[in-house]
Amino acid sequence: MPTTARWAATLTLTATAVCGPLGGTALAAPGPGPSALYAPSALVLSVGHGHSAATATAERAVTLNCAPTASGTHPDAPRACAELRETGGDFDALSVRAGAMCTKQFDPVVVTVDGVWQGKRVAYERTFANECVKNSYGMNVFTF
Repeated sequence: MPTTARWAATLTLTATAVCGPLGGTALAAPGPGPSALYAPSALVLSVGHGHSAATATAERAVTLNCAPTASGTHPDAPRACAELRETGGDFDALSVRAGAMCTKQFDPVVVTVDGVWQGKRVAYERTFANECVKNSYGMNVFTF
């Protein structure tokens, strides 16, 4: 997928994840409600085969919303959000799963994350040697 199309898809998914809940005929006035207690955490995670996001063939993307509750199209949003909370939103701090065994086959997989984590802009990219290695980081965040 060309880089322009990838960015368009990422921005569309991010806008949907962040602005989707705002749709409706009326919005409540800001006040001390449950949503006022949480900074927004809405991410778009994508994966593709290639050496970098610029050259990768995009395969799939999911949304992950972590505040006020875990939701989105990520297959295990509650656990993925819990892992990110444990690392303070630091994707590099996700540890390798104990006992993970992968082949040394080189078939690069690139993961990108765009959005907002606890009110701060996030743009992350990481290339893994293969799909197994990608899935071994953390328990759920990159498993989609």
